[in-house]
Amino acid sequence: MTDSTQNAASAETPKKTGWLAGFFQLNAIEMFERLAYNSVRVVAPIYIMQADNAGGLHLDAAAKGTLYAWWAVVQCFLPIITGGFADRYGYKKMMTISIAMMSVGYLLMGFLRDIATLGAVGSVFGVSGDYVGFLIGITVFATGSALFKPGIQGALSHTLPREKSSLGWGVFYWVVNIGALIGHFIPVVFLSGNFCPEIFGVERSVERWRLVFCVSAGMILLNFLLLAAFKDTPSGASKTLSPLRVLAQAVRDIFQPRLLTWILIMSGFWLMMFQLWDLQPNFLEDWVSSANVATVFNVLPESISKFLIENHHGELRVPQAVLISFNSWFIIFGVVGVSWLTRKMRTLSAMVIGMFMATAGVVLAGYTQNAWFFILGVVFFSLGEMCTGPKKSQYLSEIAPPDKKGVYLAYINIPVGVGIFAGAKMAGLIYGNVGEKATLALRWLANQKGIEWVPFRDNVADLEAALGVSRHGAMSALQAATGLDAHAATQLLWNTYSPNLTAWLPFAAIGIVSAIALIIFSHMAKKWKDMNA
Repeated sequence: MTDSTQNAASAETPKKTGWLAGFFQLNAIEMFERLAYNSVRVVAPIYIMQADNAGGLHLDAAAKGTLYAWWAVVQCFLPIITGGFADRYGYKKMMTISIAMMSVGYLLMGFLRDIATLGAVGSVFGVSGDYVGFLIGITVFATGSALFKPGIQGALSHTLPREKSSLGWGVFYWVVNIGALIGHFIPVVFLSGNFCPEIFGVERSVERWRLVFCVSAGMILLNFLLLAAFKDTPSGASKTLSPLRVLAQAVRDIFQPRLLTWILIMSGFWLMMFQLWDLQPNFLEDWVSSANVATVFNVLPESISKFLIENHHGELRVPQAVLISFNSWFIIFGVVGVSWLTRKMRTLSAMVIGMFMATAGVVLAGYTQNAWFFILGVVFFSLGEMCTGPKKSQYLSEIAPPDKKGVYLAYINIPVGVGIFAGAKMAGLIYGNVGEKATLALRWLANQKGIEWVPFRDNVADLEAALGVSRHGAMSALQAATGLDAHAATQLLWNTYSPNLTAWLPFAAIGIVSAIALIIFSHMAKKWKDMNA
């Protein structure tokens, strides 16, 4: 038996004792990474494009879609390369480099704005300087993240005994969501006008947004302490292959027809699924009334409730980050149990069930203006996520050759990347034309003045120019024209244009088609020994 074969066998069947320490170290590292990430990601849609956000960048939906698409390309497709490098050069080394890059990326996102030089660069390409600055920041961050994922997932795959795989990935997903949950509340506190107003000014000021990015940069650096105590796990991969050979093998394996089919099916599902985190924040800010949920939170001590309830145009509401955090709450309380219940199911069968449940959740969450119905939708969505999230990692881990687990687990990022990329562009097009409240306010005003504007054909910028009203001032102009308050003006637009249907039904249709495709694939996989898991 060769040394590489012995290493592979050792990695495939860890000792029955001694694996728990490494397992929990990796879980802690992932938790801090997710904590930092979600502190930014949950409010990034608001920072980038929300028209009534004081300290944001005030870009439009199309610009946000392009930024998110690029973010997905770098963060999710680069691991195809870095996954092989993680196997080749060591998981710990890759995680160390990635943490430093992600910290720098957070700082660049927050501070590369309002800079004249970037404005000059942006003018050459027809974009703003703030767009260029944020693009640089997410590129550095996403590159670091692309190094991190194959490292930690490969190390975890080699740490877990096969018989503990289902429960182990479920626990890992549970810990991920603990970090995500805490991350939802960090920006809520720091963006609130109640936190150190004498230093950071009014709520959602530029200074407060920069504070959020700085906190994330600092939190992820804590992982250096955890990595110092972590003993790297051998991958079993060859340590003599050149970087070009590593890259060639990683790319070659993707084009196995059956694996590629699975990747394409999952891409459609993740396209739909990511809208809860990428589109829903803007939809909640624009359309959903959470005064009924705010009433419940009002019974909490004032020192807590002042951060969970905000006054928006005279109406109490709960910050969208808090509402979306129910997704993490449900997963924390349910994912270990769901993993236990599905431990003996075929991974593909569990994923099919999850797809249908998540699709139902997306439709319900976006169908009404009632925040309690949104939360009910999140229940279904979360149950679906619990059946698919851990299982997709488990599936690729179980079908991967022993010396290619880092590479195969990096492939997880491909359907996520395709889904985010296509979903971001699709959401930017759909929401920017027939979903965003500011755009629909402009459209209503144009209609009253006899100005023809056709969604998807005409440009929103042309609509602003024709009316002499910006997206930022659209709702104020609508209120002035109609004499309605903010709530009544919102209802006027909701009843006229039905953004709940135009924004969400296209994504739901994609989710259903993906679920049906996976049913067919699951049935056919029973005939393929290397794909049946």
